[in-house]
Amino acid sequence: MYEECGEGNLVTHAETFLNAVLANWIDTIKALETCEEVLPHAKELRIVSRCIDSLATKACSDQPLFSWPVSGRNAGQSSANTLMWNGIRTVSKPQHVSEDWWYEDVSFLRLPLYKRLILAVGSRGMKPERIAGSLIFYAKNNLPLIGGQLNSEKGNRAGPQLNLSASSEADQRILLEEIVELLPDQKGVIPTKILLKLLRTSMILHASQSVRENLEKRIGAQLDQAVLADLLIPNMGDSVETLYDIDCVQRMLNHFITVEKDVADTPSNCLVDEEQLLGIPQSLTPSTMVANLVDSYLAEVASDVNLKLPKFQSLAAVLPTHSRSLDDGIYRAIDIYLKKIVACLDSCQFILFSVGVAADSWMAFTDKFLTLDNNSNEKNNLKKKMLKLIDIYYDALDAPKSGKEDDIDEITWQTYKGQLTEKWLDTRPTDSDCW
Repeated sequence: MYEECGEGNLVTHAETFLNAVLANWIDTIKALETCEEVLPHAKELRIVSRCIDSLATKACSDQPLFSWPVSGRNAGQSSANTLMWNGIRTVSKPQHVSEDWWYEDVSFLRLPLYKRLILAVGSRGMKPERIAGSLIFYAKNNLPLIGGQLNSEKGNRAGPQLNLSASSEADQRILLEEIVELLPDQKGVIPTKILLKLLRTSMILHASQSVRENLEKRIGAQLDQAVLADLLIPNMGDSVETLYDIDCVQRMLNHFITVEKDVADTPSNCLVDEEQLLGIPQSLTPSTMVANLVDSYLAEVASDVNLKLPKFQSLAAVLPTHSRSLDDGIYRAIDIYLKKIVACLDSCQFILFSVGVAADSWMAFTDKFLTLDNNSNEKNNLKKKMLKLIDIYYDALDAPKSGKEDDIDEITWQTYKGQLTEKWLDTRPTDSDCW
């Protein structure tokens, strides 16, 4: 077998053949897939490591500069990019090949070999964006839940169906957890939408707590890039109180605030602080964008009958007041929530609620009223609102009560209830009324 016994023996032939295989991208992929069937022996002979090194080197190189053929989506482009001259096939002007040319080919590898390849390209200095792109492509191909979500958004009806029959839930959970651990740590290399899809899938597959926390922190760090539809994550906990997972959004918000504080504390951000002091609009800052997102989220979940007031207050107050350039969004959410409360109250509870709202608003107006000049327009407007509050207060005290002796029909009660609700919403204190 060795050259000591004679020239041209088996070892030399095998080495020559393997070198020829490793010089070709497609052949190396096929060889690595074949190694999966006899993995222990392939590892012992170092065939796996040599295939991985070859693929990693080619993936990290500028592929159009080399002549190795590629498969998948790029194969069609290669064949179409040829010309015939006197019966001889020649290559026309080379086309640009995108950086994701290798994603599809390696997505068919099994997880252990794919993981080794990703670690190899990472050690060779590949850009985090390209590594993240390959991981997302791999997840889309091998996780029906991820593939189904992404294809449905693009209108692709031929995408994978949302069922776990292709592989067991345990296998998919392991695959998802491995992919999340391999994701690059750099902020922004993975779109927030994709991270939220991964988070939702991790909840469905009951992934480990550490994986979900990892994803929540990644999302929180770039929450300003999220959209409302992706934040509406169905509640999948053991004790389902609300329709959507509000606690998850709260945790992501808390992490966003932590990241923003760390950024604000760095010396390089002194310019931003000066701009804020000078009153320069900050309408597109991450904090303002997240504040608008939170206000829209609150308006969406405010009508949930199971949403308790402390949870609503906690989510509404998590961001500092200067984050909101306008208060219209948060007031709209509060109005929806208050109307929902009113709709759920019986007559006696509603009357007590109306009295409480009127009394609280009266206190807020009084503090401001006593500090204004007598002839100011602002003081006259406050006076009008305070007179309306007096009407609301006594209307509530004199409201018709439902009972055996003094019963009222449902239509009369609902009419009165709606009129009184509109009154106290109209007299609601604004930020300027309460300083």
